[in-house]
Amino acid sequence: MSRSRHTLPELMYRTAHSRLALILQSVFIGFIVGFVIALFRYLLTQVDALRRGIYAAPHSLPYWLAWAAALGGIGLFLGWTAKTWPLTKGSGIPQIKGALMGVLPLQVIELPVKLVSGLLGLGTGLSLGREGPSVQIGAYVSKGVVSLFPKPEQEAHWLIAGGAAAGVAAAFNAPLAGVLFVLEELQASFSPLFLACAMGASMSADAVAGFFFGLGPVFDFRYIQVLALVDIPWIILLGVICGLLGDLFKRLLYGALNSYDRLRIPPLLRPVIPVLVSLPLGLLWFDLLGGGHDLIESLAQGERTLPVLALLLAGKILFTVLSYGSGTAGGIFLPLLVCGALTGNMVGLALGHLGLIEAGHNLNFIILGMAAFFTSVVKAPITGIVLILEMSANFNHLGNLVLVCFCALITSELINSLPVYTVLLQRLSPPCREGVALDRPAPRGP
Repeated sequence: MSRSRHTLPELMYRTAHSRLALILQSVFIGFIVGFVIALFRYLLTQVDALRRGIYAAPHSLPYWLAWAAALGGIGLFLGWTAKTWPLTKGSGIPQIKGALMGVLPLQVIELPVKLVSGLLGLGTGLSLGREGPSVQIGAYVSKGVVSLFPKPEQEAHWLIAGGAAAGVAAAFNAPLAGVLFVLEELQASFSPLFLACAMGASMSADAVAGFFFGLGPVFDFRYIQVLALVDIPWIILLGVICGLLGDLFKRLLYGALNSYDRLRIPPLLRPVIPVLVSLPLGLLWFDLLGGGHDLIESLAQGERTLPVLALLLAGKILFTVLSYGSGTAGGIFLPLLVCGALTGNMVGLALGHLGLIEAGHNLNFIILGMAAFFTSVVKAPITGIVLILEMSANFNHLGNLVLVCFCALITSELINSLPVYTVLLQRLSPPCREGVALDRPAPRGP
């Protein structure tokens, strides 16, 4: 019996379409995404430094009038980009979720638009985050690679999802959280091959981002003490509070979106409103501007009182929903973490004043609050737990994170609060949401 032999072209074809080739392509995609997100992060640090310098020193009235005019021009440009390319609005996560479901298009030509609008929106001080745009940028890059090397539909789907995971990994130095976010939020089905692709893309993107920004954690939280068993009731209390506040945040977010429609504000002018609001906020309370990374790290110093923290939380929530509701590019991941950190700080500080916890445990409640608030709004508890573990580089509070996220999730379920990205996907314009199947109708506001 003769042994079957394959010609060289057949062997090359089989190799190019093998499982190993698919995984290697995901790693390649992760490297490209890592470079693009690293550039995005670098440019964001530059515009953040520029904004800080603008507000740092006192200037005359003509200077601030000129800055207000510049902000108005930027707001008009952001409105024009949102109107011309509507799928670049917001965080981009609902759009990628819709694209993976097959109900929304994914056009690589929108990549530079997302980059520029994201830089301008975040650079002017809007209370938005870089993670949502990073997810969409990662998917755009992956789509571009897939278009150059055509794949079967399922494999192309996996590579695009892997690119989205790489975006999260490069944005937060959190490769495992990127994989888990795609599994919990974007990917309806699971397979070992998809997991390998997502992991390959996330790890390579994280390696590239780490090369430019270092491999250390995003938040420098040191000397975290382990909570005692007697503190468990307060952890449960924090989870419940974050569950309720997370639902309030979502209702205010939907209400802001409704208000822009109800007031018949033209899409071209909508971003002008929060951009101009950023000017007095920058002069009166600079901490409210931007995503809030520095604000979270400053909370560890414990220099703020309860009333100040409450005002910061209220201001951050209101400015975030005003910024996101305008339709310009920007995510809510980081603002959510800020709201959770402020909530945890308030609860920890109040418990400390009552003598119910030790003073050194306040930092634990800040960390737990971030994970719980994220879980309540996004309803992706595993991602929330792993994201905070990777961002804080401390595993001593793993059990407490599981408990507080469980309590936040249960509270959110009991009050019938839907995941925010599911609702935002359903709220897209009728032509975009055709074919989207959800279990329950999306709430229209408070």
